[in-house]
Amino acid sequence: QVQLVESGGGLVQPGGSLRLSCVASGFTFSSFAMSWYRQAPGKERELVAAISSVDESTNYAGSVKGRFTISRDNAKRTVYLQMNSLKPEDTAVYFCNARRVVIAYEYAYWGQGTQVTVSS
Repeated sequence: QVQLVESGGGLVQPGGSLRLSCVASGFTFSSFAMSWYRQAPGKERELVAAISSVDESTNYAGSVKGRFTISRDNAKRTVYLQMNSLKPEDTAVYFCNARRVVIAYEYAYWGQGTQVTVSS
């Protein structure tokens, strides 16, 4: 069955770094665009970063641009989110997402999330 398993979250001080990983199984990973979303308490889930399946082009939310880097390793079926210069406002549950549109049908899968807490 389809699985997305995130890891790498934790507690970090402001200015610190974390690297999130998301390992996929049960679908053709290389054909899916991959994204990281986050959701802070009381807020809506928001897109943090995305990487395409075609040319590995990336895009980022303005609040993380220059600090976060998304990458993928198709051989390992894994997508990463390198997070540097972390701020307290980056505190959230981070979710991995896989998405592919075939003709008019959208395939979308979610992981269970990993908690990131930025605090001194």
